[in-house]
Amino acid sequence: MKELLRLLRYGRRYWPHLAGSVVLMAVAGAAQGILALLIKPIFDRVLSNAPATGLTPLLSKPILNHQIYLEQIVPLEHRTIWTLVAVAILGVYLIKGICDYIGNYLISYAGFSSVTDLRNAVFDKVLKQGAEFFEAHSTGQLMSSIMNDVDKVQVATSQILADLLRQFFAAAALLLVLFSNNWTLALVSLVVLPAIMLPTTRIGRRIRRTSRRTQERQADLNQILQETLSGHMVVKAFGAEGYESQRFREAARRLLKTNVRYVLQQALASPLIDLCAAVTIVALLTYARVQIRAGTLTAGDFTSFVMALILLLEPVKRLVGIHNIFQQALGASQKVFEHLARAEDIAEKPGAVRPARFETGVVFERVSFRYPGAPNGFQIQGLDLEVKAGEVVALVGPSGGGKTTLANLVPRFYDVTEGAVKVDGRDVRDLDLAGLRALIGIVAQDTFLFNDTVARNIGYGRPDLKPGDLQRAAQTALAHEFILRLPEGYDTVIGDRGVKLSGGQRQRLAIARALLKNAPLLILDEATSHLDTESEVLVQKALANLMEHRTVIVIAHRLSTIRRADKIVVLERGRIRETGTHDELVNHGGIYQRLHELQFVDAGMAEL
Repeated sequence: MKELLRLLRYGRRYWPHLAGSVVLMAVAGAAQGILALLIKPIFDRVLSNAPATGLTPLLSKPILNHQIYLEQIVPLEHRTIWTLVAVAILGVYLIKGICDYIGNYLISYAGFSSVTDLRNAVFDKVLKQGAEFFEAHSTGQLMSSIMNDVDKVQVATSQILADLLRQFFAAAALLLVLFSNNWTLALVSLVVLPAIMLPTTRIGRRIRRTSRRTQERQADLNQILQETLSGHMVVKAFGAEGYESQRFREAARRLLKTNVRYVLQQALASPLIDLCAAVTIVALLTYARVQIRAGTLTAGDFTSFVMALILLLEPVKRLVGIHNIFQQALGASQKVFEHLARAEDIAEKPGAVRPARFETGVVFERVSFRYPGAPNGFQIQGLDLEVKAGEVVALVGPSGGGKTTLANLVPRFYDVTEGAVKVDGRDVRDLDLAGLRALIGIVAQDTFLFNDTVARNIGYGRPDLKPGDLQRAAQTALAHEFILRLPEGYDTVIGDRGVKLSGGQRQRLAIARALLKNAPLLILDEATSHLDTESEVLVQKALANLMEHRTVIVIAHRLSTIRRADKIVVLERGRIRETGTHDELVNHGGIYQRLHELQFVDAGMAEL
């Protein structure tokens, strides 16, 4: 019920549509009951005194003789009643159809809109989560939650919700007809309801559990699909097409099993209801024979009652099916609401200050950190470091020493467990997140580009930019020339992750993007790794343009790229082992000298 109420809460904005739909569906349901009531005068007033064979000759007479023949076999009073009943039936169906059509539109609009709001809320919530969240959840699982799980909810809150109102009011109107005809018979007929509802409730609970497993299997399938398509070159290089195909087939088979289980559970209710209804009708027919012979029940009363009961069977079956579909939707919504309920790892404090500019520098003050997902793994302990405004500070050291981790603490991709990271003397946790990150430009080793045009990748997050600004940034990043050689220049779509470009070209686009942001604090994380010599030279020149008049934190394995840094900080196992300039550290006999010799001495490049 709690989850259902949370779903309905998203429909509050659309209460006029919901209210209008309820009224219209109520009218449509009442029309269903009136149709059952109209059976009574047909049997009691129209057909009761007509000859048993009266209608058959009527159909075989020529059209010109119909009027004479009607006057002979059907009294005027009966024909008047029949005319009224016929007009009433046509009018009731017309009203029912109009109300049902408009009511269905209103409830579907409210349902689709509500679930769109829900999907947007989930996406926004996921987008605000910290790096820890994305480490704990695979891309395929998150995609499945935002798309497939919400789709299940969407079906329940649009088409199925409309059907729920339609069948509920139809059932209510038909129940009213039953009790108005003969309340004793109605009570006897409804004795079988517990026999239907109890097993149906148990089936619904099983359906909810099955639905959750179905969504998990769907997420597994999405994950395999996402990984295989993204890493298709690795799959081909290792000849693993057969392995991936088998993995996909096994996941699809597990999904098939849960889908079949759902179908079996869902289909069980219908034959159960039909059996109970058949038993009830047989019992009523036996009872009616006695009552009609005794004269206490007319054929019209009984026919109207049985017709209402038979008509009631369909809404009851539909309502049971709707209940099961809602159970499926609630099962699918569990993961969605888990994401919505999850507290943000990197949250903004109330009244957070938005920094106006960057002036004095960044200070790491007794910083300790460990990854939340690996409490016994890598950690930084009691680290102190100052990066003054205008300085170029390089972080070097063996792999796994904490260089990238330390840099990620500045834009608050993670929060320290102890100590503080301060920008211009203020703890970053006291600053407005958007304002803090606006001060920082990042060029990473694994450049991420979108499957969009060159222009939109360079101007990412800046829709108001002019073409001239884009071109100037591209020229400074030494990217303008190769962009012009592309088939459509700045309007060329570069493919998923920029697959149509070389590594050096992708890096220069990332540098152009950072230039356009014009942030005073720059983080370069292995920005020239994995490049050939020619590309590295071009990227180095572009980086030199980018670093001009900025405070820079450089993470580098290639020591040739950081020789002119104002300060080189050597990190090992989360601790600062050495600090100084290149000239101070290269002959110091420590870790930096060992790394320098490993890279350059054997190649005859010790002094550069």
